[in-house]
Amino acid sequence: MTTSENTNLDFETTELKWQKAWEDIGAFSVGDVPDSDASTYYVLEMFPYPSGQLHMGHVRNYALGDVVARYKRARGFQVMHPMGWDAFGLPAENAAREHNVHPREWTLSNIAKMRTTLQRLGFSLDWSREVTTCLPSYFGHQQKLFLDMFRAGLVERRESAVNWDPVDQTVLANEQVVDGRGWRSGALVERRHLAQWFLKITDFAKELLDGLAGLEDWPARVRAMQARWIGFSEGARITFPLHHPPEGFDATADAIEVYTTRPDTLFGMGFVAIAADHPLVARLAPHNEAVRLFAEECARLGTREESIESAEKRGVDTGLRVVNPFAPHEISPVWIANFVLMDYGTGAVFGCPCGDQRDLDFARKYHLPVRSVILPPGESPESFVIEDKAYVGDGTLYNSGFLDGLDTETGKKRAITALEDMGAGVASASWRLRDWGVSRQRYWGCPIPIIHCATCGAVPVPDAQLPVTLPEDVSFDISGNPLDHHPSWKHVTCPQCGEAATRETDTFDTFVDSSWYFARYASPHSVAPVDREAAERWLPVDRYIGGIEHAILHLLYARFFTRAMKMTGHLDVDEPFRGLFTQGMITHESYRDASGWLSPEDVRREGDRVVRRDNGAPVTIGRSEKMSKSKRNTVSPTEIIARYGADTARWFVLSDSPPERDIEWTEAGIAASHRFIQKLHRLITHIAENDAPEAAHAPGGRALRQVTHRTIAAVTQAMESFTPNVAIARIYELTSALAEAEKSQEAGMAAARREAGRTLALLIAPMMPHLAETLMHRLAPEAGLVVSQSWPVAEDALLTVSHVTLGVQVGGKLRGTIDISVDADEETVFSAAMLEPNVARALEGKTIRKRIYVPRRIVNFVVSA
Repeated sequence: MTTSENTNLDFETTELKWQKAWEDIGAFSVGDVPDSDASTYYVLEMFPYPSGQLHMGHVRNYALGDVVARYKRARGFQVMHPMGWDAFGLPAENAAREHNVHPREWTLSNIAKMRTTLQRLGFSLDWSREVTTCLPSYFGHQQKLFLDMFRAGLVERRESAVNWDPVDQTVLANEQVVDGRGWRSGALVERRHLAQWFLKITDFAKELLDGLAGLEDWPARVRAMQARWIGFSEGARITFPLHHPPEGFDATADAIEVYTTRPDTLFGMGFVAIAADHPLVARLAPHNEAVRLFAEECARLGTREESIESAEKRGVDTGLRVVNPFAPHEISPVWIANFVLMDYGTGAVFGCPCGDQRDLDFARKYHLPVRSVILPPGESPESFVIEDKAYVGDGTLYNSGFLDGLDTETGKKRAITALEDMGAGVASASWRLRDWGVSRQRYWGCPIPIIHCATCGAVPVPDAQLPVTLPEDVSFDISGNPLDHHPSWKHVTCPQCGEAATRETDTFDTFVDSSWYFARYASPHSVAPVDREAAERWLPVDRYIGGIEHAILHLLYARFFTRAMKMTGHLDVDEPFRGLFTQGMITHESYRDASGWLSPEDVRREGDRVVRRDNGAPVTIGRSEKMSKSKRNTVSPTEIIARYGADTARWFVLSDSPPERDIEWTEAGIAASHRFIQKLHRLITHIAENDAPEAAHAPGGRALRQVTHRTIAAVTQAMESFTPNVAIARIYELTSALAEAEKSQEAGMAAARREAGRTLALLIAPMMPHLAETLMHRLAPEAGLVVSQSWPVAEDALLTVSHVTLGVQVGGKLRGTIDISVDADEETVFSAAMLEPNVARALEGKTIRKRIYVPRRIVNFVVSA
């Protein structure tokens, strides 16, 4: 075969060329309402926050979605694959404060940069559907949805405990509280009660829990996480009257109510613990210095559950005492404990130290009673003792009066019946889920469309006045919410009475923005939030792809929003995402020296060590972990594209391991991917230049044709099961087979080689679309663009294995191979093996002691001299 002198791929020129060709034909655009007889497929990746920089973790996420989109399009589906921007949030507001730039300008500039990078990667995105949550064309519809929910009774304004930063004068989300301090100001966070807007997600708690059973194409892990977060439990509400209450308190009126799932353990009660913001604490604090100081300390812990759980368990005795309804002669102390939250249950718990590790640790610390009431299986009541570890399993009740001898479940039922009979409690179910507080005291968010009037109260902004937009002329010189300080924006007249009133200055939690964007994509230019006809054709999303870190809140809020939009007449589906895939992360070593974290561009390797690129100073290598801006261990796609091309970046992030697992970024790995691309390009170029096109397959080349069609079948199966790494492995095998057949002069082999080459172009298209177009153009320019071609179909006749190649050993050493029918019997196989020239020479003068045949694998002759 002859070849042209330069067969290296000029990836920059060819990638831009094919991207322009796709754009010219509108390859990835679909109408708002698809053809009624078309099969639709909606693939979506979680949209990014426009920080200005994409890293290779983003590339993996969007490359996985692009594989699905391109494959389904080739299979004849009308595919919707949109992109947008989760564009509100504190980073933009902080940039405004630090760099004297308007958040809108900062955000839109970043979007432009990131859009360019995504387009350069060649993702098959329908940019005509692009949405940006910080633009009025999006958030005006969001305000309409909120007002419809308000009218439907799904919105409520009430006081709630919040994390308050006293320096920045703003509420902080739990994620913005780090070690008890504001993430930006560093000030000790306080726990305050402020009037907040809530979406009543709890109205759908049972639906959200029951609906998980139907999400069969979601990871079981994610469904379990959501079920735990929703947290349905059954138990009892118990009323503990005060014993000899102090002056100003009433034994009955001030009784403490507790919800528990373990009423069977009441005989083991050692104390009652209440939250630091329980109503009783406020009444005790003015007269008890220890109570007041401890309550103030708890307020600084914030509201984050993780912080509370990890904090040292501490408390203070209130001096109050309660009566155990099952043992009226036993009086238990009431403590304030820093691990009890007012927002969960009733803000009070009864401590049973023998059956709860937290309660046991607290009891041991403060020398409170510990009585064992649950006997583990196989233990003796005379010898079983609770020491430093609580017993949290089921067992037999003992030391429990009328409950003695009962198993755990029977004991629960008997205890509840007894509580109800004596009027001390009632059976009750509880949900861990709490209503969603959506108020944020910041500028760069969607304005909450409410007007506060002294006469009329909270009044919805009339639909005709939507969108309520943000003022452009804001100042960030003063701490707190700039909307509060604006001289004119918040001052309006009441829509109902016409009197002077003020706008709500809180803006929405950005989780609201991302809770319905998938529905807006279905009709992004509609004058209503969604076009019902379009939404019903596209929703729910067939394949939703994103990180496991969003498994709870984002997905739960989106599921709630979908139900709320159905209730208010905007949608007619219950679930937003039919299929969910949580991809693994791309990890990278981290580097640091005395100056702090260093980026991969700042360092170079010298053997087994890493040094600074600028001065050669040694660098400490950290473990490989998720790419993050905070540790600067990110790799820029723009740099990789410039050095290796977009297809190399895509191929690498898809090929190393199953998509649900983490992969480690290495320079060797990306270089190996690039070498394969160049190898494949050279191979196909050689075939295109040397094998003349043939109208039909001549006899011959069957073995290569079989490999080709088996590869089609295997790659198709891998695509259907969403394992692109398996598809890539099969593509490597076909490439190797084609390379081996490159110089064969067998009749008909030229046609078989060209068929294998065209097949490779089609099979790699979801992963490396630019290379696919280049290869097809080399081999069959008359076929047109790969993006417009159908997925290849394997011929059944070529999937059937009729002959097999067997290795033949003599004395355990390979001496030759034979090609034989898979239906041949043992005697035929042994005869053919003995006739193979090299085998025959090896058997000369030997005595065959034993013949071994492993079907379809090997023949072995055991011999002696």
